[in-house]
Amino acid sequence: MTLKHLLIFGGVCVITWLAFIYLWPSFILRVFKRAILVKGFGDGQIPVNTLYTEPQALFADPLHPPASASKLATTGVNRDTLPTVGWLNLRKRPQILHVPNMAGRYYSVQFTDPSNNTNFAYVGTRTTGTQAGDYLITGPHWKGSVPKGMKLISSPNNSVLVIGRVFVESDTDLPTAYNLAKQIQVVPLLIRQPSQ
Repeated sequence: MTLKHLLIFGGVCVITWLAFIYLWPSFILRVFKRAILVKGFGDGQIPVNTLYTEPQALFADPLHPPASASKLATTGVNRDTLPTVGWLNLRKRPQILHVPNMAGRYYSVQFTDPSNNTNFAYVGTRTTGTQAGDYLITGPHWKGSVPKGMKLISSPNNSVLVIGRVFVESDTDLPTAYNLAKQIQVVPLLIRQPSQ
């Protein structure tokens, strides 16, 4: 092989590697989005702007999932936090995230920008505490005022991946953790706007 061929081959390898590094996170997030919106945890689709918590039975026995369970639900390796997932579209209007009083229990809600696979905000034990709260999640071009009593989470993208986790201490604690995880919800701003 001549030097010219080596340079061409090396250039192609570098370009391929850079393209892979740049495109792979976006590809994986698109696969994840499709899994959430089409298959869910096996109970059917999870609509946009809806959070869904993994069923208790699937969390309790991940080695024997129902036939309808998706790979998304059965490939988790973290068996001490109950997951809640959803995909937000903030193009039309902001969403309000409500979290219940966790009474000291560990939880987190992570917000990911799918355009570059970066986490841009967290709500949870380590960042906001365990008390109940409401958080206004807005897109990059939203103009408006934050309703009283809410905290602002400004997203750099109109599309947001949300992943919540609630700590499960033991098998007997699963129903309590599940009840708390189900209370982590999003609703459109217009529904929850306070009266004047």
